Amino acid sequence: MPNLTSPSEFLLLEFSDIQELQILHFFVLLAVYLTAVTSNLLIIIAVAFDHHLHTPMYFFLMNLALMDLGVFSVTLPKVMANALLNTRSISYSGCVAQVFFYFFFGGSEFAILTVMAHDRYVAICSPLQYESIMHRGACIQMAASAWIAGTLFAILHTSGTFAITFCSNRIDQFFCEVPQILKLSCSDLYLIEVGLLILTIVICGGCFIFIVITYMHIFATLL
Repeated sequence: MPNLTSPSEFLLLEFSDIQELQILHFFVLLAVYLTAVTSNLLIIIAVAFDHHLHTPMYFFLMNLALMDLGVFSVTLPKVMANALLNTRSISYSGCVAQVFFYFFFGGSEFAILTVMAHDRYVAICSPLQYESIMHRGACIQMAASAWIAGTLFAILHTSGTFAITFCSNRIDQFFCEVPQILKLSCSDLYLIEVGLLILTIVICGGCFIFIVITYMHIFATLL
């Protein structure tokens, strides 16, 4: 197959060839997206304007809502636009942006969930030391670390994904998903991104184990 080192656009998977079903998918996705946006914006506004909610727990919750809002906004608007306009194309730069911001918000979200587990552990298992450990400066540093971690994940995965040579521009997914993009590779450079994905799974698995162990301690303390 011909090499397409930097194709001008990618072709995404279609929901259906029938225009009526495409429009139905658009309205279903629109309802899901508006629900997600509204719920997360309500959380952000409530925490920002209610002085009683200016605590570490709600500060991290507001960050989580921002990240969750970002994850939905990375993919759904383009999927809805393609369904409404009965098209399947996405520009090369648009695909790069989707991959970057998906890993940015997704990685940051997983990191902030780990931080929130630590916050609840300190609050319940060491309540007398809570204010000295989870002070304002520490909370800002933890939240900033989560955003930085997401940025590093995004840079690594985006550079690893789009360093490869492409043999096709047809992505078998509704958005620019990395495993599906790697299937278009003409070279062995995709193994770099595969290694990064495995490393990411290991790191996320470690965070998940930490969260589970943390809540086991919390439940044991409550009991």
